[in-house]
Amino acid sequence: MAGEKSKTVLTGRGGRRSSLNSLLALVGLLCSLAASRTSESASATASSELFFPSGNLKIQAYLYRPSGDGPFPAVIYNHGSRRGNERRPTPRRYIGDLLTRAGFVALVVERRGYGRSDGATLTEEVDGNWRRLVPRLQAETDDVLAARSFLAGQPFVDPQRIGVMGWSYGGIVTMFAVSRSRDFAVAVDQAGAALTWNGIPSIRSALIAAAEKSTTPTLFMVAENDRTTDSITALAEIYKRRDVAHRAVIYEPFSPQGPASDTPPGHRVFSAQGVKTWGNDVVDFLGRYLGAESVKKN
Repeated sequence: MAGEKSKTVLTGRGGRRSSLNSLLALVGLLCSLAASRTSESASATASSELFFPSGNLKIQAYLYRPSGDGPFPAVIYNHGSRRGNERRPTPRRYIGDLLTRAGFVALVVERRGYGRSDGATLTEEVDGNWRRLVPRLQAETDDVLAARSFLAGQPFVDPQRIGVMGWSYGGIVTMFAVSRSRDFAVAVDQAGAALTWNGIPSIRSALIAAAEKSTTPTLFMVAENDRTTDSITALAEIYKRRDVAHRAVIYEPFSPQGPASDTPPGHRVFSAQGVKTWGNDVVDFLGRYLGAESVKKN
């Protein structure tokens, strides 16, 4: 694929290989609000806003679907924490573009406390007390499991071919989801817990426990210059030991455009800016287990 930097790949059931590609494409700034809105509005894929129940809560989501009647494979996408901007609607159209071009339905879920979903925000509920973080993220996982039930009931979705993916806190929730349900055909963890692995032991312990339970084929992804790569490599090693199908990709250091941020630059590779770095890896892995069309090469 034209459009990737060098990367290290740990793959399959314990194999290891390296591949060298070229070019890093940067396409707008997610962490800058103005640039994020620009990249979102420039997308060609339109979404439908909907709500579905999760227990006694009403959860907002954005639905993207390919042309045709289906039934299509589908992927649930889990966003990160968005601290300070929890209530700002964020449809992630670059995710909708990537997945629908490959023949997948995409459901971008605003978990409880985000966007127009019911519930307190993570900031309000956790408020710096990190002992509350795992229970809060497990509660958000309830919303993801409810999203799967919702999708499975749609006539244009194949209920046997539903995957889940997420970035940062969304990666954590993705791992919790596949540890609690075997109904997902595939998962993608994009830098889950890279910001919290070394600082919050309860997150580290909960993710290790999740990896010990999951049987879902999983793609693990992180950039070298994230806060740590351990949250990805440690889980991949558990999958390797347990002989669970997986692939781990460590991308070369990423340099985002825009103003400086407290977030490590490598963490931002999974924003709209970095799609051409990781997009084909995601679609190829999803396609292996969901059986959709190949992505159009960029």
